[in-house]
Amino acid sequence: MTNAGPMPGVAASVAAIVRAAGEHVPLLLASVELRLAEIAQTHGPLLGRHAGDTIAAGGKRLRPLLVLLAAGREPDDPRELLACAAAVELVHSATLVHDDVLDSAALRRGLPTVWAQGGRELAVATGDLLFSRAFAELAAVGTIKSVRALSRASSALAEGELLQREDAWIAAVAVERYLYRCELKTARLFEAACELGAIAAGEHEAHVAALGAFGLRLGLAFQLLDDVLDVSGAAQQTGKHRGTDLLDGTVTLPLILARRRDEAIAAIDLHEIATPQQAIQLCERIEATGALADARAQALAIVVEAKEALAALELEDRQRLALDLVADSVVDRRA
Repeated sequence: MTNAGPMPGVAASVAAIVRAAGEHVPLLLASVELRLAEIAQTHGPLLGRHAGDTIAAGGKRLRPLLVLLAAGREPDDPRELLACAAAVELVHSATLVHDDVLDSAALRRGLPTVWAQGGRELAVATGDLLFSRAFAELAAVGTIKSVRALSRASSALAEGELLQREDAWIAAVAVERYLYRCELKTARLFEAACELGAIAAGEHEAHVAALGAFGLRLGLAFQLLDDVLDVSGAAQQTGKHRGTDLLDGTVTLPLILARRRDEAIAAIDLHEIATPQQAIQLCERIEATGALADARAQALAIVVEAKEALAALELEDRQRLALDLVADSVVDRRA
């Protein structure tokens, strides 16, 4: 649910994070990018092209960046760290391709989806390929701990998708269930990214767990803001049409909060929201209730919790600053 490229404000935030982290981080990120391109080119013209297009569409590379930041200093041998960073991005890309199949989504990051270009079967195969290559990367140079961390996150992603399918079109979803779904679908991969970086750096279990807790809260806030942007963001910023979740029958926090405040919204049958214009009209009604401001405030509170998870850790100043900047950039995003 990201855009075709970072907006100016977001790009500045990422640049600030990279500068704060040290000279080795942009070099490692460039190496991750090269490795991702190499992976896409090794699977024949059809699958390789669609896998490559999915990877190249990019986004902010937030998850591999978290891997590198969680590791801290540049390792003497970066192979495991680079494999972890590439694997996390491959899993993320795979989930996006599969989500587009389930949602019949025509656009992703402002570009045609694999599903729109090649149909269901090709999109499923492309997503499966990206998943398998993620674990192949880790199996080649990683430890059993890193494989387990990514496996747990991948299982959570599947469970979260099943819950979302189960909740589709049901407007009366409890906030607690919504947050748990967000944790499974999004936050657990952020958690794994931070854990993988710490594991690759050889950190002890308590350190790994604390960084994972930071990532989990960060990912939860990220998803809440993503859902706010679905209601408020312009298509040219978000890379998808406003109200896409409503058209898919996906109930998110803004709608849950708005239903509590507006009886007319509470009475709406989501099956009746069948056109983009109807979705936009409902978005405007949701925004008028003040639900977006409250959802954003909840995300900000979760970011504070994420930063608190770092407080007990002994981190170098550069690493702590970079991680704090990541947290700030999550709630400051507009795409």
